[in-house]
Amino acid sequence: QVQLAESGGGTVLAGGSLRLSCAASGRPVNTYSMGWFRQAPGKVREFVAGISRTGSNLNYADFVKGRFTISRDNAKNTLYLQMNSLKPEDTAVYYCAADRPWRSTVPVTQDEYSYWGQGTQVTASS
Repeated sequence: QVQLAESGGGTVLAGGSLRLSCAASGRPVNTYSMGWFRQAPGKVREFVAGISRTGSNLNYADFVKGRFTISRDNAKNTLYLQMNSLKPEDTAVYYCAADRPWRSTVPVTQDEYSYWGQGTQVTASS
């Protein structure tokens, strides 16, 4: 079992930055890939970014490339998402997710992830 808890959400002006954190507990974090998803009101949950167990492989949705950076610190059992140049369309609830153990690839669909946090609200106002 893996427990995930996001933090760092809030409201910023468009063009601003936020850094999300996801604290993981349970199974050792270096055994599974992790990812960030988001869900805006009335829309489906969508993939934002993913990172492999060691951090060597990264995967980003096209709409965040060049603006968001995913990283992890396995010693601290924490996943991060640095979000720069935020746009109003980035407004959503952001979720942290953990994969099943020992997968070699970075999943990009929510069905591939086994564990989820409760989400944190991010609002970028114009």
